Amino acid sequence: MLVVKDTQQCLWESILPPEILVLNTELSKVDTILDDDRFIRPFIKRFHTTTGRPTTPVDTYLRLMYLKFRYQLGYETLVQEVDDSIKWRKFCYIPLDKKVPHSTTLIKLTNLYGSEIVEELNHLLVQKAAEEKIIRGRSLRVDTTAVPSDIHYPTDASLLSDGIRVITRTVKQIKKAGAAIRTDFHNRQRTVKKKILSMTKILKRRTGQAYNEVRQVTDQVMETAQQVVEEANRVLKNARHYIWRKGKDVSTKARKLAEKLEDAITITEQVIDQTTQVQSGNTHIKDRVVSLFDRNARPIRKGKLSAPTEFGRKVLIQDTEEHVVTGYQVYEGNPSDDSLLTDAVDLHTKNVGRVPVNVATDRGFGTAKNEQTLTTLGIKRCILPRKGKIGTERKQYQSQPWFKRLQRWRAGGEAIISLLKRKYGLNRCRSRKPHGTQTWVGYGILAYNLKRIATLMA
Repeated sequence: MLVVKDTQQCLWESILPPEILVLNTELSKVDTILDDDRFIRPFIKRFHTTTGRPTTPVDTYLRLMYLKFRYQLGYETLVQEVDDSIKWRKFCYIPLDKKVPHSTTLIKLTNLYGSEIVEELNHLLVQKAAEEKIIRGRSLRVDTTAVPSDIHYPTDASLLSDGIRVITRTVKQIKKAGAAIRTDFHNRQRTVKKKILSMTKILKRRTGQAYNEVRQVTDQVMETAQQVVEEANRVLKNARHYIWRKGKDVSTKARKLAEKLEDAITITEQVIDQTTQVQSGNTHIKDRVVSLFDRNARPIRKGKLSAPTEFGRKVLIQDTEEHVVTGYQVYEGNPSDDSLLTDAVDLHTKNVGRVPVNVATDRGFGTAKNEQTLTTLGIKRCILPRKGKIGTERKQYQSQPWFKRLQRWRAGGEAIISLLKRKYGLNRCRSRKPHGTQTWVGYGILAYNLKRIATLMA
């Protein structure tokens, strides 16, 4: 049963000094913003029900998630910090005589509510700020960044090792559940671990001979993976026979483990196939697997010296002259920047309620088609530097004082992205799968916008 608010008061608060219960300026302003009923409507629209156990109040949940992303806390740490702080309890509407929601409860609620609600909350927050004239939204700057997934750097040998480890672990669980007990399966994790460690010693030499030796070790790991897959297929076959023989008496756990093993075998076979191609000289493989645990993560190159290639998802972020993020999009794969600009402007117009006067981007968005489209939409100044070598006329156009001034303003968008990565969790997404990344990015931007709007209000 969805609970919106918990209005029950605590008698202990009446005997405490008033100074202890006074929130600081930031939390007070954020509390005032979130008190608007519009932020409750998305939850009521999707989850309004009168059956089941009462949930954590929505007001409490939203404030807990703000604190989590505002201070980059883990779920368990968040619960401990709120439990120990009277002011944070006051902010989250948790009386002193009640327990703070458990960390697993917050995780389940985050997965249940999903990414659509977070996206709608961000839209409602921007609309509220525009209605109250906290933001004007006359100028818009757009940029993209990569949000890395929580995975290790993928090499062929490490991916094969991951596949062997997952298969071995799942086979053990299947045998423990009583299926395929007599089927032989050898644990080769120790052998693979030794080979992976030997590669690190070889790579220290940094010579052409070392590269050839690494490829030889990778071949050995691949042969071991093939043996593991062959034995795992026999285990899967007998496990399915066990499930068929038991019929309705078989446990749900055994069925799920059989499905999990089948999935692990399939993805490991795919890794073996792509490793075979790489060993034969084909290094450009379409839809290459970069992780067994986040299979939709893609390699993205953003031109950074410290990290030439990042593995995760591309995110578009747009903000106004007040440094408020009016929209964001999480993309699968690595779409071209110049194909994303029109949708970003449409989203800004929808949220703010007006077409921006100025739109500034980097060269990745700069095409004649985009400039023509934005002009048609009614945008007066389009600061879209063109790619490649430009002619004399275009060079004069881009040398105008207003163009240079707005281009310098556009560079400040890099600082907003840097702040989101350093302070609001966008440096690495701890949730997996596409909806997990969308939820993670959405809450990070929601926390940033709440903090920024609270500052503008103050």
